[in-house]
Amino acid sequence: MSNVAASDNVDNELPARRADRPITLLHRVEYAAIISLISIFKLFGVGFSSTLAGTFMRTIGPLLKEYSRRGDSNLQKAFPDWDKDQRKRVLGDVWENIGRTGAEYAHLHKLSIHGESPKIAYSGFDRLRNEDGTYQQAIFVTGHFANWEIPAVCANQLGIKFGIIYRASNNPLVDGLIIQMRAETMTRAQAPKGRRGARELVSMLKKGYSLAMLVDQKLNDGVSVPFFGREAMTAPAAARMALKFKVPLVPISTERIGSTNFHVKAHAPIKFEPSGDTTADVYALTKKINESLETFITERPGQWLWLHRRWPKELK
Repeated sequence: MSNVAASDNVDNELPARRADRPITLLHRVEYAAIISLISIFKLFGVGFSSTLAGTFMRTIGPLLKEYSRRGDSNLQKAFPDWDKDQRKRVLGDVWENIGRTGAEYAHLHKLSIHGESPKIAYSGFDRLRNEDGTYQQAIFVTGHFANWEIPAVCANQLGIKFGIIYRASNNPLVDGLIIQMRAETMTRAQAPKGRRGARELVSMLKKGYSLAMLVDQKLNDGVSVPFFGREAMTAPAAARMALKFKVPLVPISTERIGSTNFHVKAHAPIKFEPSGDTTADVYALTKKINESLETFITERPGQWLWLHRRWPKELK
């Protein structure tokens, strides 16, 4: 079965690849390397490709000292009672998951909710289904769990009409490639981060689209909200739009099961009664989003991306 959902508007114009950076020789080399890797991974099954890349990154990743130190520091902040060996084991899982996710890009079109042995299991979405089989409008919030592209692949195959916001790749050529890959397996309704993207998200909501948003990374111009007990700059857009458009916020968790099987779960919408004070409400609702992310991360810490700079640097 095709991964292109009938509910997705094929007339949606794809965003142009980023044009604010000139294409350099290094960009072309990087792009050629990625295309070559995708071609190689396509020659093998998804299981072999994922395991090969996962094993490679579990070996090589810890040698990337800057990222490994950052990941270890983040784990110390979130789980101060853990010892060094426990943090090391989790970081090994993190590196393996990154490798697997990278290789799986070549096979996203094969990962399906359909068939006798589907690669993607799902639950919780029925609570959003209307009597006519369509889905209620919602803002889905999730993080970099397992393979973080899988929820959008799942939503697409369920027939949910939705849009996504994404961070443009630093490489314009790679940016264009990823836009096209997501259009083929997820949705054509894509908005790059920034003012232009914010306007497009509002337009999507007005057209009745749901939104799928990764909300677990640092946003310098966000709001300071607790995350694992420490203040962290957090994107408020999901909470702000949910309040403005009166659309439910639905947390999504994704679990990698074995090597290349996944379970995507739509949790109950976040309960929240607005006070009428927009600033206070955005803060309180964003805090609830972070709390849901904390729960998912704590359940499977090795499947979250600990390597980004989530908290401010501590002064020495």
